[in-house]
Amino acid sequence: MTAVGTRRAGNAAGAATRGPVPRWADWAAQATMWCAVPAGIWRILFALGLPAGFTGSQDPANGPSFMLPYVVALTAASETFAFLSLGLVRPWGEVWPRWVPVLRGRRIRPLAAIVPASLGSIALMLIWTPLAFGFASDGDPEMPHGAKAAILYACYLPLVAWGPLLAAVTAAYAARRHRHG
Repeated sequence: MTAVGTRRAGNAAGAATRGPVPRWADWAAQATMWCAVPAGIWRILFALGLPAGFTGSQDPANGPSFMLPYVVALTAASETFAFLSLGLVRPWGEVWPRWVPVLRGRRIRPLAAIVPASLGSIALMLIWTPLAFGFASDGDPEMPHGAKAAILYACYLPLVAWGPLLAAVTAAYAARRHRHG
């Protein structure tokens, strides 16, 4: 098992992770961020009126006026949660960064990261795995067909990997924090 070693945070204190971060865990944490990007881009383009192949009530032209702000907020929230997985392989997942008022510099208890990350990975697997397999079997005539359906699936399929990747990174974080504090 190759390890990245202790990572420098680039802050004045020169904080480093407690114990080496396995290289695969670092890559998996970075991959979690990229899992959410295609779906987010697709959602925003859809809300802007991209002809994505939806018809009837599914057509964004027939949707409510708050659709674009909702989709932008949903995408920003998804990307933020995906970004937080990096905290499991970076020093700011072990010690509060200096820009966080009141908590700055305090040690983060391992369970404060492990429990939400574990619950998040379970939720992601419960949400995206059935949805991914349900896309192809859905006979809804208002859903996209042909190339537009292929683009939709290609954009949403990476979300299936998000939960398992987060679970693996969480397990690596838990093991590292158990060994090294």
